[in-house]
Amino acid sequence: MVSIIVPVFRAKEYIARTVECVREQTYTDWELILVDDASDDGTADEIRRIIDTLGDERIRLIESEENHGAAHARNSGLDQAYGRYIAFLDADDIWLPHRLETGMNYMRDHESAGFVFSAYEFGDEAANGTGRIVHVPPSMNFEQALTRTIIFTTTTLFDTEIIPIKLIHMPYIKSEDTATWWQILKAGHIAYGIDEVTAIYRRPAQSLSSNKIEALRRIWNLYRQVAHLSVLRSCICFTGWAVRATLRRL
Repeated sequence: MVSIIVPVFRAKEYIARTVECVREQTYTDWELILVDDASDDGTADEIRRIIDTLGDERIRLIESEENHGAAHARNSGLDQAYGRYIAFLDADDIWLPHRLETGMNYMRDHESAGFVFSAYEFGDEAANGTGRIVHVPPSMNFEQALTRTIIFTTTTLFDTEIIPIKLIHMPYIKSEDTATWWQILKAGHIAYGIDEVTAIYRRPAQSLSSNKIEALRRIWNLYRQVAHLSVLRSCICFTGWAVRATLRRL
């Protein structure tokens, strides 16, 4: 079974579609764990309404009394997951119907694959595909990941019989998802890419320049604090990352 973990915060307007795209999956052996991170917009009430309306026992709600952030929410879901396989989905993103089946088929055909991810498409505010696709390589090790932050959380899938669940737990730092992929890869595991679009990454029409500056700070801190690279090595990797990130958005 696949345990699907969704951190939820102020996602009332998105969450019904999120649940719908999971229930549309062609692979049906799953549980959906929605972790509400103390939303103050009625999201938890909306989730309870959806669960009561659908009557789908595969869907569960976990509520946090205080807001702790996405990493804590995902870890809370991990701690209560029953499945051998773990998949992450962000509340404002969308899975295509074959998303889980594609990943599970790959793992079935490649027994050593414990960490897979896939290509994805940028979407607009309504999660309609824009035609801009981020392609992924067949595999990625730790060194390669340092300059290619293209592993999209919503496309990841893990086999906990290969990847210890302690490595999947996310650290409580900014860019916790990238930090998690690095800690898994640094432990000697390989991430396997499926160059097929399985998800839509919902993006607002415009991004604030301050957010872009913050992204630069985050990746630099990851090099220094998570990867523990020297200043020189961090500069080299940072340059490679910046070039690839810019090309990906053109």
